[in-house]
This record gives sequence, structure tokens and C-alpha cells, in this order.
Amino acid sequence: MDTTTADRVCIVGAGPAGLVMARRLRAAGIPFDVYEKHSDVGGIWDPTNAGSPMYANAHFISSRFTSGFYGFPMPESYPDYPGWRRILDYIREFARTEELYEHIRFNTAVRNAVREEDGNWRVTVGQEQRLYRALIAAPGVTWHPNTPEFPGQDTFTGEIRHSSTYYHPAEFADRRVLIVGAGNSGVDIACDAAANAAAAFLSVRRGYRFLPKHVFGLPIDVFINQGGQPPAGVSVPEDPSALIDALVGDLTRYGLPAPDHGALESHPIVNDQILHYLAHGDIAAKPNIARFDGDTVHFTDGSAEVIDLVLFATGYRYGLPFLDEDLFDWHGGRPELYLNIFHRTIDNLYVLGFIEFADAAYQRYEEMAQLIAIDLASTGEEKQRFTNLKKEDRPDLRGGARYIDSPRHASYVEAHTYQNALSTIRNGFGWAPLTDETSTRR
Repeated sequence: MDTTTADRVCIVGAGPAGLVMARRLRAAGIPFDVYEKHSDVGGIWDPTNAGSPMYANAHFISSRFTSGFYGFPMPESYPDYPGWRRILDYIREFARTEELYEHIRFNTAVRNAVREEDGNWRVTVGQEQRLYRALIAAPGVTWHPNTPEFPGQDTFTGEIRHSSTYYHPAEFADRRVLIVGAGNSGVDIACDAAANAAAAFLSVRRGYRFLPKHVFGLPIDVFINQGGQPPAGVSVPEDPSALIDALVGDLTRYGLPAPDHGALESHPIVNDQILHYLAHGDIAAKPNIARFDGDTVHFTDGSAEVIDLVLFATGYRYGLPFLDEDLFDWHGGRPELYLNIFHRTIDNLYVLGFIEFADAAYQRYEEMAQLIAIDLASTGEEKQRFTNLKKEDRPDLRGGARYIDSPRHASYVEAHTYQNALSTIRNGFGWAPLTDETSTRR
């Protein structure tokens, strides 16, 4: 047992969220240690990490123009939508440039973290225990697959896997493949199946909206966030749903159900390639599964298909396996947290990254990390003021927006409303906003 004074902060995870958390604590002069169970930084973006959901053709759904860290833009040589190899290189170059490697213990999993009576955290790493004054969990959200159950599933003679086990299109060769779920990874993998399987099918329970990656030659996030203009003489609808409908057309033509929500009421599915494959008959849309029977999958519309391989692209459960689940109140599989960051009653427990929004993540993560640093650096009256906020403040983080009632959207926020909430607190404590100029060591 390490008996030194517990004056340091423990960060669990050296993915993008853990890295920006480390940068914010260092900037605030707060001593810390980072523990990473894998051999290098990068988290899910390294497919050699056990449990990584990465697949060969994975790309960002936000463009390189909006996806970088503060003060560390993605290289101009990168394409609009970088693949995982470039993203992994970029994350590691960020960690090297920011000199974060020296703060990280690799190949070191946090086995357990228990809060002592004096408020400190007893953290077990390997065979060692250490005391910390605060615990920040930044483990990522795509490590614990969510796998549904359907009637007759145990009779199925084919193969059933979660999409987290998928890596290469060669896995589909000469097989009749069913992808279940139309999230971003689901439709990406469905495109691989369309191009490589003997027959491919995509099962969707409800109507989705599929956003094109480019609008008038610009990445869609650049067009929306930076005020892109249509060509002269082209009128663009102000309503986002009408704009997407105009660009994409009637999805029912492809056998898909009509969208059951507005464009801003669900996590965006940024993929128009799937519509290309549907339009060419390389993949067929199917409704939800009704039951399995031997080698056959039956669907709720009465149709059936002989299938060799089913991939459940059905998302992930949030998990903090090194903490007692009873420490949190869970809603829709998500822990209830102030601003999706702070435990409301355990004053030195933080979770970074358990949030969903229609925006690039890395700068938002660092804005969240700055608030953690503010809390940890506060003393006296300021510290008490922050503690009271955690207990009592319940801001509307959705800005009046309505989102689909699903576990995926339980922690969903409207990005601009959320940023404003963070900045209000930051300004109230007299801290400067993060900028490209002030956030880097270079």
C-alpha cells in the first residue's frame, strides 16, 4: 500500500478524453497520474486493443476541419473524413507533442477504486494500491456490447456476432449477411457487406435520416457550422429536415421506413453510401427481426431470408467496471451526472465522455475537462459554490429540443446549449475560455 499523502488525481483511460483531461490538469498545476490498460494511447482507435470495435474501413463522421484538438488541427494532408489509421496517428502525435506520455502508466488496468471514509480514493492497479484525492473516469463508451435477444435465436444454425467483433470485408465473402441496426457503424459495415457478401440485408426498426457527407462540395459539418453558401440561384430550406429531405429524397423508395423524427432529434447518421448500395440492389432493407428458425430469419413484415451471418450493430452499454455501480443512479443505462460530468453527491468523482451530441467530440471533451480542473483547483467559498451547483443546479441541456426516447439518447444534449452552460460556469469562476492559442505547449 502506498502511504504517501493523497495529493494527486487519478485519471483512468488514455483515449482522447483522458489525454485532454491530463492537459487541463497540467495547465492548472494539479498533480495527476494516468492509467491505461493498453500499451499506447488511442483507446478504441487501435484495433489491436482487445475489445476495440474498430473495423478496417472506419472513418470519422465529422470532418477533419471540426474534429481536432484545441491548438492541434488535423494535418492539411488529411482527407475530409480521415480513416482510423490517420486518426490513431493524429492522437499519438498529439500526446507526443503535448508531452503527455510521461504522465501515463501503460499496460496497467485499474482493477478497483473504493472511496475511503476520509474521502480519498483507494485505487488498485495490478498488485498495488494507491491513494488519490480525486478520481476521473475516462474509459470510453464503446467497450461493452449491447446484444439483443430474439425468439428462436438459440435455434439459429448460422453465426451471430456483435459488430464489435467485425474487422474486414473479407469476412463476408460468399456469405448471406444480415446487419441489424442502422447507427453509423451499422451502416458502414452494411456497405462493406453490400460490396462483398453473396447477399446483404439491413434490418432497421424505425425510420432514420441519412445525412450526406458533403453539401455543395463542403463537408456537411463545415457547411452547417461555418455558414456555407449554396451556389448562386440555389435556394436552400431553412428547416434542417426539409434540407436533408431535399438532398436525400424519399427513403421509402429504397425499402426503408420514412424517418420518424426531425433531423435534429436523433444522433446523426452521416452516410449516403448506403443509399447508393440500396439504389443499386446490392443490399436490401428489412424491418425488425420477428424470430429465428434454423437457418432462416423471419421479419415483422412476414418476409424471411436464409442467412449465414448476423451482425448485431446494436450499440454499447455504458460501463465503469472498476467502480461499484451502486455509487450512481442509472437512467436508461446511463449514470445520472451533473452536466454529464460530475457526481452530484460524491464531490471528488468525475466521468468524462459519457455524453452524446451532434458535434465533433474532442474540443467539447476538453471544455468539460476544464470544468473538472476548475472544481479541483477551487478552495474555500469557491469550492463550496461548485459543490452546491453539483447538488442543486439542473439546467436544460437540450435547449428545448426534443430527442427520441431511447437509451442512446438518455444522455443526449444540444451541442450549443451545452457549450453555453459550460461557459457560464467557467466565466462564473473567472477562468478564460479555451482557444487554439492558449491550449497548446507549442
